[in-house]
Amino acid sequence: MLINEQERNALYKVIYGRRDVRSEFMPTPVPNEVLLRILNAGHHAPSVGFMQPWDFVVVSEEFTKAAIKQGFDAANAQSAQLFSGERQEKYNSLKLEGIMDAPLGICVTCDRERNGPIVLGQTIKPEMDLYSTVCAIQNMWLAARAENIGLGWVSIIDDKVLRAALDIPERIEIIAYLCLGYVSEFSEQPDLEKHGWLARMDINDVIHAEKWSAQK
Repeated sequence: MLINEQERNALYKVIYGRRDVRSEFMPTPVPNEVLLRILNAGHHAPSVGFMQPWDFVVVSEEFTKAAIKQGFDAANAQSAQLFSGERQEKYNSLKLEGIMDAPLGICVTCDRERNGPIVLGQTIKPEMDLYSTVCAIQNMWLAARAENIGLGWVSIIDDKVLRAALDIPERIEIIAYLCLGYVSEFSEQPDLEKHGWLARMDINDVIHAEKWSAQK
């Protein structure tokens, strides 16, 4: 199946328009059929040995989200102490999650024991199952954007909080907690770029020709 020019351009539009959403969520419910399309996009990600190591825990109850938000608040306060001066002030001014604002949360996990102890393609790099799960998250992110739905990845939270709130076994790796919902707008720039935390690097500064030491 070949991709035509219009379809190609639509894909790039989605990629360049993807945002890590924190503060623009609306309470509008996400229809089940739309949620399923997004989850199915994740389920169609590439995976090492076709092991499909991911699971998706969908969170909609307010009391569950509140427990997760409490965990974020504790971790965020701890993280802020790692910065100092103006950097700490800037950090504290940023909104870094939408746990209570978003209608849905999705915890993405990785079952590293799925399909047995020896997995094709994982024999030399055992972490490939973790990378595969991240590919599923990127698929979901792009699918959500194509649905005009915002998605935000909350990384400032301890795994033990998510294990307790979502009853996740110790043997299962927690990869991400995602906030999902319709938004009032999609920003023209990523939040951290817009608020002056960091700028996007020039593509030419990260391309190397043949060897790491040879930069284009």
